[in-house]
Amino acid sequence: QAQLVESGGGLVQAGGSLRLSCAASGRTNGIQGMGWFRRAPGKEHEFAAAISWSGDSTYYADSVKGRFTFSRDNAKNMFYLQMNSLKPEDTAVYYCAAHGRSGLRTRLYEYAYWGQGTQVTVSS
Repeated sequence: QAQLVESGGGLVQAGGSLRLSCAASGRTNGIQGMGWFRRAPGKEHEFAAAISWSGDSTYYADSVKGRFTFSRDNAKNMFYLQMNSLKPEDTAVYYCAAHGRSGLRTRLYEYAYWGQGTQVTVSS
């Protein structure tokens, strides 16, 4: 069983930046990729970004492309979501997730492991 713990959320003004972290621990040897999803109040989970376990490949939702960067620290099992040029519509709880399937994945059901979430609030 893998465990994921997010950190780094908070309150920021529009146009600002935040960096979310995701620490992966436990049985990670079967994990093939990671993802970030978000859930805004009253809305369903939305895919934001995906990365391969090695960190070599990434994929972004159109809504965050060019503003968010998903990366990995290879020395540790740490993953980061750098969020720049934040907008009020980015306000949501952000969840880190992991899967054991091949390729980059964008659907909720494809991910087997989830963190507890971290709140990001962007004020206008």
